[in-house]
Amino acid sequence: MATMTHEQAFEHASTWIAAWNDHDLDRILAHYADEIEFVSPFAVRLAGAPDGTVRGKVALRSYFARALEAYPALHFHLQFVCAGIRSFTAVYQSVNGLQAAEVFELDGEGKVRRVLAHYAPPP
Repeated sequence: MATMTHEQAFEHASTWIAAWNDHDLDRILAHYADEIEFVSPFAVRLAGAPDGTVRGKVALRSYFARALEAYPALHFHLQFVCAGIRSFTAVYQSVNGLQAAEVFELDGEGKVRRVLAHYAPPP
Protein backbone atom coordinates (compact mmCIF):
# COMPACT_ATOMS: atom_id res chain seq x y z
CA MET A 1 0.00 0.00 0.00
CA ALA A 2 1.79 3.12 -1.19
CA THR A 3 -0.78 5.89 -1.35
CA MET A 4 -3.61 5.40 1.13
CA THR A 5 -7.13 6.34 0.19
CA HIS A 6 -9.16 8.45 2.57
CA GLU A 7 -11.37 5.39 3.19
CA GLN A 8 -8.35 3.24 4.17
CA ALA A 9 -7.07 5.95 6.51
CA PHE A 10 -10.52 6.35 8.06
CA GLU A 11 -10.84 2.58 8.58
CA HIS A 12 -7.42 2.38 10.31
CA ALA A 13 -8.21 5.36 12.54
CA SER A 14 -11.75 4.21 13.35
CA THR A 15 -10.72 0.73 14.45
CA TRP A 16 -7.84 2.19 16.47
CA ILE A 17 -10.17 4.68 18.23
CA ALA A 18 -12.73 1.92 18.91
CA ALA A 19 -10.07 -0.27 20.53
CA TRP A 20 -8.99 2.61 22.79
CA ASN A 21 -12.59 3.47 23.68
CA ASP A 22 -13.18 -0.18 24.62
CA HIS A 23 -9.96 -0.11 26.71
CA ASP A 24 -8.94 -3.31 24.90
CA LEU A 25 -5.15 -3.42 25.11
CA ASP A 26 -4.77 -6.43 22.80
CA ARG A 27 -6.90 -4.81 20.08
CA ILE A 28 -4.99 -1.54 20.47
CA LEU A 29 -1.62 -3.30 20.14
CA ALA A 30 -2.79 -5.32 17.11
CA HIS A 31 -2.36 -2.13 15.07
CA TYR A 32 1.39 -1.91 15.77
CA ALA A 33 4.46 -3.63 14.34
CA ASP A 34 6.84 -5.36 16.76
CA GLU A 35 9.55 -2.77 16.05
CA ILE A 36 7.28 0.23 16.71
CA GLU A 37 8.78 3.62 17.53
CA PHE A 38 6.21 5.73 19.36
CA VAL A 39 7.02 9.40 20.08
CA SER A 40 4.72 11.36 22.41
CA PRO A 41 4.95 14.06 25.07
CA PHE A 42 2.90 11.72 27.32
CA ALA A 43 5.72 9.13 27.15
CA VAL A 44 7.98 11.45 29.15
CA ARG A 45 5.67 11.23 32.17
CA LEU A 46 3.93 7.87 31.78
CA ALA A 47 6.84 5.81 30.44
CA GLY A 48 9.72 7.71 32.01
CA ALA A 49 11.24 8.21 28.56
CA PRO A 50 13.23 11.49 28.67
CA ASP A 51 13.15 11.82 24.88
CA GLY A 52 9.45 10.87 24.71
CA THR A 53 10.15 7.74 22.68
CA VAL A 54 8.85 4.23 23.39
CA ARG A 55 10.56 1.54 21.32
CA GLY A 56 9.25 -1.96 20.69
CA LYS A 57 5.86 -3.56 21.20
CA VAL A 58 6.67 -4.95 24.67
CA ALA A 59 7.53 -1.47 25.97
CA LEU A 60 4.50 -0.03 24.17
CA ARG A 61 2.21 -2.54 25.91
CA SER A 62 3.51 -1.40 29.28
CA TYR A 63 3.15 2.27 28.35
CA PHE A 64 -0.40 1.87 27.03
CA ALA A 65 -1.40 -0.17 30.11
CA ARG A 66 -0.21 2.73 32.29
CA ALA A 67 -2.14 5.19 30.13
CA LEU A 68 -5.36 3.19 30.48
CA GLU A 69 -4.81 3.02 34.24
CA ALA A 70 -4.04 6.73 34.51
CA TYR A 71 -7.13 7.69 32.48
CA PRO A 72 -9.91 5.24 33.43
CA ALA A 73 -12.56 7.41 31.74
CA LEU A 74 -10.53 7.69 28.52
CA HIS A 75 -12.75 8.15 25.48
CA PHE A 76 -11.46 9.52 22.19
CA HIS A 77 -13.58 11.32 19.58
CA LEU A 78 -12.29 11.07 16.02
CA GLN A 79 -12.65 14.38 14.20
CA PHE A 80 -11.01 13.67 10.84
CA VAL A 81 -8.20 11.85 9.08
CA CYS A 82 -5.70 12.79 6.40
CA ALA A 83 -4.29 10.14 4.04
CA GLY A 84 -0.70 10.07 2.82
CA ILE A 85 1.98 7.80 1.40
CA ARG A 86 2.11 4.70 3.66
CA SER A 87 0.82 6.97 6.40
CA PHE A 88 -2.15 8.81 7.78
CA THR A 89 -2.89 11.40 10.43
CA ALA A 90 -5.77 11.04 12.87
CA VAL A 91 -7.07 14.21 14.50
CA TYR A 92 -9.17 13.56 17.58
CA GLN A 93 -10.21 14.84 20.97
CA SER A 94 -8.04 13.12 23.56
CA VAL A 95 -7.95 13.00 27.36
CA ASN A 96 -8.65 16.12 29.40
CA GLY A 97 -10.17 17.79 26.34
CA LEU A 98 -6.82 17.95 24.55
CA GLN A 99 -6.82 18.13 20.78
CA ALA A 100 -4.55 15.44 19.34
CA ALA A 101 -3.01 14.73 15.96
CA GLU A 102 -1.10 11.50 15.52
CA VAL A 103 0.89 10.70 12.41
CA PHE A 104 0.94 6.94 11.78
CA GLU A 105 3.58 5.53 9.43
CA LEU A 106 2.83 2.01 8.21
CA ASP A 107 5.11 -0.86 7.25
CA GLY A 108 4.63 -3.07 4.18
CA GLU A 109 2.11 -5.23 6.06
CA GLY A 110 -0.10 -2.30 7.09
CA LYS A 111 1.08 -2.29 10.71
CA VAL A 112 2.07 0.97 12.40
CA ARG A 113 5.86 1.21 12.63
CA ARG A 114 6.21 4.83 13.76
CA VAL A 115 3.95 7.34 15.48
CA LEU A 116 4.45 11.04 16.12
CA ALA A 117 1.86 12.33 18.60
CA HIS A 118 1.02 16.03 18.93
CA TYR A 119 -1.30 17.81 21.37
CA ALA A 120 -2.92 21.23 21.74
CA PRO A 121 -4.92 22.65 24.64
CA PRO A 122 -8.70 22.42 24.50
CA PRO A 123 -10.23 25.01 22.17
